[in-house]
Amino acid sequence: MSHDTDKLIRQLSLVAFLMAERRPLTARDVKSNVEGYSEMSDEAFARRFYSDRAELIALGVPLQSQRDEFTGEELYTLRSENYFLPQLDLKDDELAALQTALYLLEGKFAYAEPLRLALQNLALGRPGFADAATDTAVRVEVLDPDYTPEMPGRLGKLEGAISKQRTVKFPYFSISRNKESERTVNPYALLTDFGVWYVVGADLDDGGAVKKFRVSRIRGDIRFATRRERDFRIPTDFRIDGYLGRPPWQIGDIVGEARIEVGHDTAWWVERVYGDAGRLEGDVFVTEYSILEQLAGWVLRQDGRAVPVEPDELRRLVKDGLSLVQERHTGEVPKLAREAAPAAENGSGERPAGPVAPERFAVLQSLLAYLLAACGEGRDADIPARELVERFSIPAEELEEHLQLLNLVNFGGGCYTVYAELQGDTVRVDKELYGDTFRSPPRLTPLEARAIRLALEFVGPMIAADAHTPLDRVRRKLEETFGQFELAQTPEPHVGEAEEDLIATFAQAIRERRLVEIEYQKAGEQTWSKRTVEPYALERELPNWRVHTWDRTRDAERSFRLDRMRNAKLADEVFEPRDGFEPSRFRDARTAKVLYAKPVARWALERGARPLKDGTALAEMPVGSAEWLVGEILSYRGEAIVLEPEDLRQQTAERAQALAGELGVSRLRARH
Repeated sequence: MSHDTDKLIRQLSLVAFLMAERRPLTARDVKSNVEGYSEMSDEAFARRFYSDRAELIALGVPLQSQRDEFTGEELYTLRSENYFLPQLDLKDDELAALQTALYLLEGKFAYAEPLRLALQNLALGRPGFADAATDTAVRVEVLDPDYTPEMPGRLGKLEGAISKQRTVKFPYFSISRNKESERTVNPYALLTDFGVWYVVGADLDDGGAVKKFRVSRIRGDIRFATRRERDFRIPTDFRIDGYLGRPPWQIGDIVGEARIEVGHDTAWWVERVYGDAGRLEGDVFVTEYSILEQLAGWVLRQDGRAVPVEPDELRRLVKDGLSLVQERHTGEVPKLAREAAPAAENGSGERPAGPVAPERFAVLQSLLAYLLAACGEGRDADIPARELVERFSIPAEELEEHLQLLNLVNFGGGCYTVYAELQGDTVRVDKELYGDTFRSPPRLTPLEARAIRLALEFVGPMIAADAHTPLDRVRRKLEETFGQFELAQTPEPHVGEAEEDLIATFAQAIRERRLVEIEYQKAGEQTWSKRTVEPYALERELPNWRVHTWDRTRDAERSFRLDRMRNAKLADEVFEPRDGFEPSRFRDARTAKVLYAKPVARWALERGARPLKDGTALAEMPVGSAEWLVGEILSYRGEAIVLEPEDLRQQTAERAQALAGELGVSRLRARH
């Protein structure tokens, strides 16, 4: 039997023994009665028992200790009422909505397996968990641009390091310095920001400065730096919220404040999307900055809806960028270098990773509860093996091993919990004398709790819409379950009230086939327009939500970003779905070729561009809106060049020239 298997049996048996006794116990009691400890020397026992206690507490097992006031010995207790899930007032439609989250995120969400296990615990003994996905879920597509097959494995390793507070080492590509080096980090937290995964921690190679490291830029293996059981403690004053939601121009030390006039008809959008990054003084957006070039790029991306006021250097950067855009889109198209061999994949040197594995301990906890619940008041039960394989995502060839482990879990003194045996396609379960102790589902582990919170962040508004329940109520009920855990390193789900209302409106409209009247401000437009649309499907492409429609006002297929929508009103009129119409954001799109110059090529490569031998990068992208492409190109301040089609190349040059006048920078002298 492997070391890990021994540890699993020992830890589960320790939990069983402490709960069965229901009184404070000494370490001597544990060593004498719990299988796996009695054969150890006193020194080995002290080491293993300390390690097992620390791991169980990290897994959310509420193991408590206190000193005996007379003997000074440490006493240990585990109350069963603190171990099991409290009774949750989750209604059937709310539970079904959580199942919708799993359906939406399956195969695209790094925490899909812990989420499945958490929902299994919540649903234990409740009907409906295996029901088919709802109609609403079928009409939603979730896209995670930062997801790769390697990502779950990396997150799993970082999760383990954070839980155990272990220092890690990994090769890291610093994109701003265009350099790869090995980093030594004390990891404090994982988070997603604007659809990108980061690990936040102390960079020991830089004096312990706390930084964000993009997980997709980790090259090769993530490994522990030492063999110690714990390397550091997360500072008590660490707050993850300070590392969330920073726009690109505020990454790093703040060096100044800028003023940008946004216009009355655009101010609502700036406040909704960037309200945490600055403030509005009338129609002027005031924002701190650390990288003025990034802020200049943002101003240009607005294509006339944002006018730089202060500082003068911001206006100069905007002028220089427009001059370079015009210059590089006039005259002959640049000649391309040959394509270079693609760089090694990010996971190079790292073994292929499966999904973020929920703790094996937690799988066995939940499986044990399920087997005992299947017995009910009786002594035995027969369960199809396929049911267990599918519910717990256990590989079929490993099911028998899991059952054999559970057969060894005991309360001390030869009192076991269950005997389960795989007989062909059926699992035969016999409940032992003390088996009912584990019949209820255990509380969620911190990893399972984190999976639920992240699911709320990814698709929370859809869960609320599908449950016909406000999102904050669904969240509040769930937090009753894992509120005992200190999840300071997991940010609260951040969903704007306006966004939640829009999604609820469109979810209802899609379900009832009703028209929706919207006010929408398109990229490049100074004000919003009114449209009447037939909504067909929602899409979550992190970090944005979109709705795919047939726009009756334009008599054409259109997709709309919800963050650019002022409001949406459900109309009384219903519509018949158009025969054969399957909406797609890029159905009628043209393909544009864009060349990225050396200073920005490495960022383009991260988004799928192809490397060229001279250090530039080439991308071919679908373009559904010329205005979108122009804004995108302008934001690069001349370092992105449209090669074809010719009319979009010409339109970009003309827009750069006109925009200089609109922004009041045309008379400034360009410096390049």
